[in-house]
Amino acid sequence: MKLKDTGLSVQDIKDKVNKYMIETYERFDFLAERAKDMYIYDENGTPYLDFYAGIAVNNAGSCNEKVVAAVKDQVDDIMHTFNYPYTIPQALLAEKVCETIGMDKIFYQNSGTEANEAMIKMARKYGVEKYGPNRYHIVTAKMGFHGRTFGAMSATGQPGNGCQVGFGPMTYGFSYAPYNDLEAFKNACTENTIAIMVEPVQGEGGVHPATMEFMQGLRKFCDENDMLLLIDEVQTGWCRTGAVMSYMNYGIKPDIVSMAKGLGGGMPIGAICATAEVAKAFTPGSHGTTFGGHPVSCAAALAEVNELLDRDLAGNAKKMGDYFSAKLETLPHVKEVRHQGLLVGVEFDDAINSTDVKHACLDRHLLITAIGSHVNRMIPPLIVSEEECDKAFEIMKEAVESLC
Repeated sequence: MKLKDTGLSVQDIKDKVNKYMIETYERFDFLAERAKDMYIYDENGTPYLDFYAGIAVNNAGSCNEKVVAAVKDQVDDIMHTFNYPYTIPQALLAEKVCETIGMDKIFYQNSGTEANEAMIKMARKYGVEKYGPNRYHIVTAKMGFHGRTFGAMSATGQPGNGCQVGFGPMTYGFSYAPYNDLEAFKNACTENTIAIMVEPVQGEGGVHPATMEFMQGLRKFCDENDMLLLIDEVQTGWCRTGAVMSYMNYGIKPDIVSMAKGLGGGMPIGAICATAEVAKAFTPGSHGTTFGGHPVSCAAALAEVNELLDRDLAGNAKKMGDYFSAKLETLPHVKEVRHQGLLVGVEFDDAINSTDVKHACLDRHLLITAIGSHVNRMIPPLIVSEEECDKAFEIMKEAVESLC
């Protein structure tokens, strides 16, 4: 929908948002009217270089032509049905995902937090049914982030701050251990622990990749103690980190993996994949969804996955992630640059505030995000080129220098 077709001004749109919407976001002061590939355009056609990618969603670029075509084609056939009849997009996507990432079964959801809820529920039900009523405890990482619904929020290791503040008691059954500390995770487990749940890269926690020792150690420890390893790939999945799934960078396989964001190519979809044994925990009535497996979202996701694989965008993510990170290390006041593929974080010293950097970049038509006071995160579409990395770097350099 174009602004010129509404008879309204930009201020009219802002006024309607302010009057009617419950706001939990800090709004950028521009109207996003159109997007294509690496850019978002305002109502005047002004381009903004997008290093947000819809928060790690538009992996094959905004409004990818094949994804858009798949959506239009599916809308002409069927937009929605309940999950009792078979649908073609569900079946084809299930096969593609499971065969690509080496898992046995898939269950569709609508978002990342719903996928993590489903993963938690499956693990707990598996533990209780196989080992007894007390085997439901799950250990997660401090400073992790798994979502904003109650189970996922309770699994998020940020007690007393972050997304847990103000919502009363969390869901019982979770403990937290320091990320990348294998011994601490082992010590946090009890005879009632059924699973360990981690992100392979802590995105909201400041872009901290897991070490090889940590991830392989968790897999070995879970195997030795009849526990499940749950991997949250909501942000890292689908070629973002230089592999199709980030766990592949570590040579391991989870018992359950969650995904969303980059799976749908811009359409809302989430999912969990599990081994055949663990998937048996879900039986008719134990879990469900109205919109999960939506035909249009599944059609879009199938087109997106094919684009990611056919164009080797995991390979480009690795190459461009290394290239861009090396340039970022030369920025003024940089303390550390951390990345895995094109999930990139730059941490500044105390002289630079990351929110100020974000806004200074916005003023120069570059979209990045800030985490805390000193970390900026860049998660561009995986089609990004050296030229676009150079442009983003120059804008960031100018922004940081303006704040010195």
